[in-house]
Amino acid sequence: MVAAVQKWRPYLLGNHFKLRTDHHSLKFLLEQRITTPVQQKWLSKLAGYDFKISYKKGQENTAADALSRKFIPEGIALNAILQGTSTELLKEIKNSWNVDTQLKEIIKKLQDGTHMEKPYTFVNNQLRWKGKLMIGNDNHLRLKLIHMIHAGTAGGHSGFLPTLHRLKSIFYLKGMEKAAKSFIQECDLCQQNKYETTSISGLLQLLPIPDKVWSDVSLDFVEGLPKSNGKTTILVVVDRLSKYAHFIALAHPYTASTVAQAYLDNIYKVHGMPQTLISDRDAIFLSKFWQELLKLLKVESKMSTAYHQQTDGQTEVVNRYLETYLRCMTGERPKEWAKWLSLSEWWYNTNFHSSTKCTPYDVLYDQKPPLHVPYIAGSASIEAVHKTLQDREDFLKQLKHHLHQARNKMKVQADKHHREKELTVGDSVYVKLQPYRQNSLGRRSSHKLSPRYFGPFEVIARIGKVAYKLKLLEYAKIHPIFHISLLKRRVGSRPMAQILPAEITTLGQIRAQPVTILKRRAVLRKRRLIQQGLIQWSQTNTEDASWEDLDLIRQQYPLFHIDP
Repeated sequence: MVAAVQKWRPYLLGNHFKLRTDHHSLKFLLEQRITTPVQQKWLSKLAGYDFKISYKKGQENTAADALSRKFIPEGIALNAILQGTSTELLKEIKNSWNVDTQLKEIIKKLQDGTHMEKPYTFVNNQLRWKGKLMIGNDNHLRLKLIHMIHAGTAGGHSGFLPTLHRLKSIFYLKGMEKAAKSFIQECDLCQQNKYETTSISGLLQLLPIPDKVWSDVSLDFVEGLPKSNGKTTILVVVDRLSKYAHFIALAHPYTASTVAQAYLDNIYKVHGMPQTLISDRDAIFLSKFWQELLKLLKVESKMSTAYHQQTDGQTEVVNRYLETYLRCMTGERPKEWAKWLSLSEWWYNTNFHSSTKCTPYDVLYDQKPPLHVPYIAGSASIEAVHKTLQDREDFLKQLKHHLHQARNKMKVQADKHHREKELTVGDSVYVKLQPYRQNSLGRRSSHKLSPRYFGPFEVIARIGKVAYKLKLLEYAKIHPIFHISLLKRRVGSRPMAQILPAEITTLGQIRAQPVTILKRRAVLRKRRLIQQGLIQWSQTNTEDASWEDLDLIRQQYPLFHIDP
């Protein structure tokens, strides 16, 4: 309204005029109380005019309503689209009419002026159905048109309904829905780059309950902690039956031998050697030293599959509890977490666990943990609790019963969000990888637009109920066994080259390589001058370069030329 008044300003100044609008609230613009800055702004632009605002319903305001709408004749949108289409494609469409005997007869009748009961038209040598270009019975042309609409810049590999809507707005062909649905399901780009909206594949598979305490343990690391007393990492060791845990502080960098020595000094001397050891696919647990050590000690190693850390979920939960405790206790002094590590171990082992219906301390030592209460003068207590071996066995049976109940409850809850799915040997599948989760020195650029799935690869074996072994490429270093939730069965049989990042490691991540040193500098750290370089990393731009210590680069990348 303000724009209209300013447009006709020379004719309206000094004259009384009326403003008719279908906006009912504007009728009271000059009568209501001005409270907002926006109202003051617009009313100031109307100051000096002599006018009256009258309301008129939109249905009655036909003149202005007609002028505000632009009529698009039938076929204009179609012709605009066809202008960008190659003449060869139009020739193929016309040839499809000549091949289809039914359409050939319809065109002849329309040219002769015969009245048609169905809405066929023949305009500008184009056969149309209700204004849409008719397509003959040609499967090759049909797939070509669907590909043009689905994979074009306007289509953007949309789903079934958006693609079908675009097709129906331009073309008419029999069996369009079935052909479009089949084509989109078999589109390799869609299968590689789109996420699945279904529930997670594979039902929860429970690990067996151990028969003895400390016969089945799980290991994991808590990394990224601030340096405290020279330590930056915590080794978490958990017994799967009693849920008893030990927390061991480690200094970075650590090797498989130092981890083995820490286990010997803190765990083995108290509980002995376990029968099975569960861990993720950390570089320490994948090293030849660790594997050979477990082999000589006759300890069975059970590792999680790639990108499926839920196998070691018990230790991951303990890590989360430990981090929460240290975060709460250290407060504003996080570098003192090492002083709280022993107390955190006592706190965790004396906490009541809903799965076992008791504390880990109760299970391991067959007695209640001592309570730290202040001494009151005149009070005394004598602890004379003697339990027989039978009581101990009964206690373990009750413990396993509670664990079975907790396991079954956990499985029921987990399976609500999972669906059962099976593959057969010989199937072609895509595998979901996350190779751009970098753990290298350099900060990585965004890889959000990288493919979600890689492949396709052939299933060569089934491992257990929810894991499968794939036939990967020869240069692939990643573990070939994957959980079924990371696999997607390939639809279609068109030949396609297998895709897998060449620099992928055993952890399923791409190892970044330094390319060049852009700048150099010296920084003062603990009264020492440290030489640093601005490193440009592989597969990144110069904007993603990061400052790194040259001594550390020299250790981790000995082949990289550092000296100027």
